[in-house]
Amino acid sequence: MDHVGVVVDDLDAAIAFFLELGMELEARMPAEGTWVDRVVGLDDVSVEIAMVRTPDGHSKLELTTFRTPTATTAEPSAPANTIGLRRLMFAVDDIHDTVERLRAHGGELVGEIAQFEEMFLLCYLRGPSGIIVALAEEL
Repeated sequence: MDHVGVVVDDLDAAIAFFLELGMELEARMPAEGTWVDRVVGLDDVSVEIAMVRTPDGHSKLELTTFRTPTATTAEPSAPANTIGLRRLMFAVDDIHDTVERLRAHGGELVGEIAQFEEMFLLCYLRGPSGIIVALAEEL
C-alpha cells in the first residue's frame, strides 16, 4: 500500500493535527485539470493536497481539501460502526500526553482511554473533519 487518502475541510488544521501526532510534512501542492477530473470522476476539480508520512517513512497519509466541487459528506461525525473507512490507528509512547496535545488541535475523545488486558491502552479521538484517530500505547 502506498498511502491512505482523507478528504478534510480545513487543510491547515489537519496538517497541524497530524504533525502534532508525530508525522512529517512531505509535500503540499495544488492539483487540478483534466487528469484530476478523469481520475476522481468529477468535473472542474481543484484541490490542495498535503502528504504527511510517519517518521520511519513507511506509511503516508494524503490530506485533500476540495476547492471545487465542494466536498460533501453522507453523515457528519458518523459513529465508529458506520460502514466504510472509519479510523486511522497510531502507536504512541504516552497515550495520555498524546491526547492532551491533540486536544489543543481540536481532538476530542469519542469514548475514553481503556485498557485491553495487560497489553494496550486504547482510545478513539475525533480529529479534523470528524476523522476518527485511534491511539494505542503498548504496556
